[in-house]
Amino acid sequence: MTNLYSLLSFSGCMALSGAMAAAQPRTGPRAQDSAVPLPNFVIIMADDMGYGDIGCFGNKTIRTPALDQMAAEGMLLSDYHSNGAVSTPTRAALLTGRYQQRAGLEGVLLTTSEKHRRSGLQPQEVTFARVLSANGYRTAMFGKWHLGYLAKYNPATVHGFGEFTGFLSGNVDYKAFLDSQGRYDWWHRDSVEQTAGYLTDVINRSGVDFIRRNAGEPFCLYLAHGCPHSPYQGPDDPPVRTRGSAGTGDVPGKSREECYREMIERLDLGIGLVMEALKETGIDRNTLVIFVSDNGPTVPGSAGGLRGAKGDLFEGGHRVPAIVRMPSTIKASSRSAQTILSMDIFPTMLDMAGVRFEAGDRPLDGLSFVPALRGDRMPARTLFWRSGGMKAAREGRWKYVEVETGRGPNKKSEQMLFDLDVDLSEQNNVIGTNRGVAASLRQKLDDWQRSVDSDVPEQTK
Repeated sequence: MTNLYSLLSFSGCMALSGAMAAAQPRTGPRAQDSAVPLPNFVIIMADDMGYGDIGCFGNKTIRTPALDQMAAEGMLLSDYHSNGAVSTPTRAALLTGRYQQRAGLEGVLLTTSEKHRRSGLQPQEVTFARVLSANGYRTAMFGKWHLGYLAKYNPATVHGFGEFTGFLSGNVDYKAFLDSQGRYDWWHRDSVEQTAGYLTDVINRSGVDFIRRNAGEPFCLYLAHGCPHSPYQGPDDPPVRTRGSAGTGDVPGKSREECYREMIERLDLGIGLVMEALKETGIDRNTLVIFVSDNGPTVPGSAGGLRGAKGDLFEGGHRVPAIVRMPSTIKASSRSAQTILSMDIFPTMLDMAGVRFEAGDRPLDGLSFVPALRGDRMPARTLFWRSGGMKAAREGRWKYVEVETGRGPNKKSEQMLFDLDVDLSEQNNVIGTNRGVAASLRQKLDDWQRSVDSDVPEQTK
């Protein structure tokens, strides 16, 4: 067994100790067959994009021909969910393949909080970038990190990405690259780098360049877009933030809805260029491309008729658009209604790359969705969410939701049960006639909470 950490270079970061995960390269006949290359992976994550924000998910006003074509050439995932209802938690789950609560990152890391600016994804967490890098993959991340502002949380020097260019905070001005407090926030590895252009274009251009440079080697590319998160700025709009000043800002004389449309359409244009680069280099058939969002929409966006939005645990807060494409594996114009989460992407890549992963005391919570890609069923499981004053558990058609309000003697809890097969918009609380189902899900939710809360790193408490 090859120890994962013996293969990694931490560039001076703290040494890791205790029980560690291990990964072993591919073995068996497939590993010995040089005619079968390792698959490539491209993960494209939008920011705050709702379930109804693109054409192939029903939007009639925002033009997304590249994403629509990706769905026509691949598979639309109608029951895909972000692990969190806000940014940081989902990204932690994506990177680690585990519930974000185990990493102590249930909430968003704000630029306004000094405590938050000292928090992040701890160095001992195992990311897919580390594991794939240790198994022959070239790895890169371009765009939004949002998993720690300090050097000890850096995606390149600490968390395994061979290349990183992007921003550390939750959002930046699309032209001035300033965070919400007016700090310049654009980095190359662990150093500030001056850049120019439109944020979405800069990220996609970096992705295209990486693909062309690495087309002859197995790679994993993570494009973490800021779009369509605020500030709402189209590609031809001026900066709306100034250095040293706090605030989000709006483009004068222009509606947020108009900006929002332009932002998504520009994102779609860039995704089209990424897809073209894969095809022109002759590697698109062997490349799994995954497009997802990190949580539900804000006010300019659309949850596609679902209840809720960013920040809550009704479907609109975490059921998000998702498309996967890999012509050698996925049937064109196919759909899957199987329930898949952000944390499932890590084990799916390991499965497809033939990497055996031994996690020790840090097992993955996610499951490979390779069966879904082939049209087969994934194993049944119970899934959980917790955000702010809301908790939820999902088992097949049933979804239990608990909302807590108030504090101390004024604390109240409302319990709801929805049958998503007939009530996807969560309008009819059927807990009164299905108390046994609700009690079972509530018990499993309590057990899950004890499990994840016992794992929280001491550094994040």
